[in-house]
Amino acid sequence: MSYYTIVKYILSAAIVVAVSEISKKYTLLGAAIASLPLTSLLAMIWIYSETKDTNKISELSSDIFWLVIPSLILFIVLPLLLKLHYNFYLSLFISCVLTAIGYSVTIFIKTKFS
Repeated sequence: MSYYTIVKYILSAAIVVAVSEISKKYTLLGAAIASLPLTSLLAMIWIYSETKDTNKISELSSDIFWLVIPSLILFIVLPLLLKLHYNFYLSLFISCVLTAIGYSVTIFIKTKFS
């Protein structure tokens, strides 16, 4: 494993840990950080620095846009189920399944009409 790959792992993990730790005390700040497209930006930076392929970055950016839409399902369904006093893990499971269905539908539509 290269030094560069290790740095990518450490930086990516640090962001996840930071969000979870900040969210314990300041949920809105944690949510703001989590909602930033940090994963997307890091992926674009890693890909560009390794390939210099701006077409790949453009395609990735466009695909991310279309897949943000079904990801919103999780953030609508999960709090709704929790407010209805469903068990956390059941709520998370249902939200993930519905989100996966949303992704599948979006990918099907995108590939069918692109």
